[in-house]
Amino acid sequence: MQQELSSTVYNAALAALSLLVIALFLAFWRLARGPALTDRVVALDLIASIIIGMIAVYSIISGIALYLNAAVVLALILFLGTVALARYLERGAK
Repeated sequence: MQQELSSTVYNAALAALSLLVIALFLAFWRLARGPALTDRVVALDLIASIIIGMIAVYSIISGIALYLNAAVVLALILFLGTVALARYLERGAK
């Protein structure tokens, strides 16, 4: 069930989406430039979190709540991946 958005909500969502795109480019810059492996891991985690935010904003713009389910699943997978990578880095790459 789609609802018509007011122009204020639509403009705010577009502004949030544009700020998320800028943050995504900055996170990609840190991913490419990061001096240590931990910097790159944090940047990759940040990129995934930004993409989750972009999915949420797109869900608001489109009015389809099903996208939020995809964002929740992606967040759970991201959490498990981050924990697994932290355990790997804690034990050391053997």
